[in-house]
Amino acid sequence: QVRLVESGGGPAQAGGSLRLSCASSSRIFSISNMRWYRQAPGKQRELVASITSGGTSNYADSVQGRFTISRIYANNTVYLQMNSLKPEDTAVYTCNADGRRFPYDTSRSPFWGQGTQVTVSS
Repeated sequence: QVRLVESGGGPAQAGGSLRLSCASSSRIFSISNMRWYRQAPGKQRELVASITSGGTSNYADSVQGRFTISRIYANNTVYLQMNSLKPEDTAVYTCNADGRRFPYDTSRSPFWGQGTQVTVSS
C-alpha cells in the first residue's frame, strides 16, 4: 500500500511561516496532480492548493498570495510554503496525489497521506 507522508506541521504564531512537505512511502511510476487539503474542526475539508504535472498551480481564495505550492518531479515530493499565517489556517493538512503506481497501470489511482496538524495562535 502506497502512502504519502507529510511533515513540517506544528505550532506557529500569527504572521509566521511553516513549510509542509509530502513524499511517497514507496516509488510511484508517475504522478499527475498533487494537492494539499485542510480540515478544521467542525468544518468541511477544503482544497487549499493544487499543482499539475505541467506545473500549473491553483489556490483557494483564502490562501492566495500567502501560500505557495511546489513540487520536485524526480522524487514525487510536494511542498506547501505557508507565510503570513492566520489563526484561521489552523487545521489538519493532508496531501493527495493521483497517478500510476506501476508502468502497466492503465488508469490513475488516488494516494493520500495521514495529515499533519498546523496550529496558528494569535
